[in-house]
Amino acid sequence: MTPSADRAAHATKNSSAFRAVARAGFAASGVVHVLIGIIAISLATGGSGGEQADQSGALQQLASAPGGVFLLWAAAVSLAALGVWHLLSAFLDQSVSSGADRAKHMVKNGAKGIVYLAIAFSAGVFAAGGSANSSSSTSSLTADLLAVPGGVFLVVAIGLVMIGIAGYLVFKGVTRRFERDLRVPGGAAGRAVRVLGTVGYVARGLALAGVGVLFLVGAITNDPEKSTGLDGALRSFIDLPAGVVVLILIGAGWIAYGVYAFFRARFARL
Repeated sequence: MTPSADRAAHATKNSSAFRAVARAGFAASGVVHVLIGIIAISLATGGSGGEQADQSGALQQLASAPGGVFLLWAAAVSLAALGVWHLLSAFLDQSVSSGADRAKHMVKNGAKGIVYLAIAFSAGVFAAGGSANSSSSTSSLTADLLAVPGGVFLVVAIGLVMIGIAGYLVFKGVTRRFERDLRVPGGAAGRAVRVLGTVGYVARGLALAGVGVLFLVGAITNDPEKSTGLDGALRSFIDLPAGVVVLILIGAGWIAYGVYAFFRARFARL
């Protein structure tokens, strides 16, 4: 990176206006999580109406709401800004200088940046009148991987990585490590943030573990249709003992995380 480009990147990352837009990305993420939680609960109670309990289903609900196109464009812009901020942080933040910690910082923020940019792209697709199907995309990816030599090992690796990330999310919620990501307010607001964060991270972890398990099932059975992403993972909980109750609790947890994300928009360390 040239000195002028480096200065421009630092100026962008530290811009108050850019940070304000990036903070709005947390709120947009919160809306998506709340909608996924609502769809999951509706699915558990038999009233989902065929909606996908994942990002695509949430964005489709936004698109059909009054002023939905405006909301989707606002979400796309703010989520893109948040994604760019994380990518800039991955490469420009010098607060972590040691080798291993620096690499961990770059990987974590780089991955977050890519995830937020992917959600922003999906929001833009829906805002422009298009559509997407996360379940079909996941199945197609699995099919493409299984079709290449050694692809089954890649699918297994993806499943194991998903389960590993799920375990970390549960750990982050139980130990309240998420408090490092924001300046926790005092009083009742602070207590609410801690409860919402704990419940939300655990629920997200359980759902992501289900996604990882479906990747493993798809690899073991050589059937990409078994790997159906978040929607398939949440639907699979219904078949478990007391699965309806479990799915309702997970849906409530996703709603809790969505509300936590609203607080994060205000108190995040950016």
